[in-house]
Amino acid sequence: MEQRRRRPPNDARRRGTPSASLPSQARRRTGESRSARETDRAARPVTRPVPPGEMPGPRLTGLGGGLFCAAVMLLLGFVDQLLFGASLTLYGVLFLPVCALTALWVRGGDLLTAPVVVPIAFAVGLFPVAEGGSGLRGRLMGLVTGLATQAGWLYAGTLAAGVTVLVRRALWVRARRRV
Repeated sequence: MEQRRRRPPNDARRRGTPSASLPSQARRRTGESRSARETDRAARPVTRPVPPGEMPGPRLTGLGGGLFCAAVMLLLGFVDQLLFGASLTLYGVLFLPVCALTALWVRGGDLLTAPVVVPIAFAVGLFPVAEGGSGLRGRLMGLVTGLATQAGWLYAGTLAAGVTVLVRRALWVRARRRV
């Protein structure tokens, strides 16, 4: 059975007043013209308060955080190959701040995705850096060898992302308990 939604009738006595179209906050201000309020509103930058446990800066979804991390690591892999001759140590060192930024910039609702996407991004960015023979088989062998020899950097970056996520989550829980 379909239920019809009932709306309250319009308040006819407010139609004639000029302040009826303004929000209640604007009606409370007396002696201030509408254009003065609009210029005042346009002059102030609109800032949203940062929720507890959230860091200021970009807010990435889980997918966005994964794409950001993978794209940056792939770019760093190509730069490392081009400028430094595929230094795996430099690649590992550059992986750590990317992990931290990914964990800081991901939204609060998608926090648990950060420690998952950083190892995937490490492997994606390792393709240009990994040394291997020609062809697909040689590249895959170079990738597997690179993952095995650089596991320390991989674990360190994943741990950094995991600790950052846990700290952010703990701050969020503490702030929720206060409220």
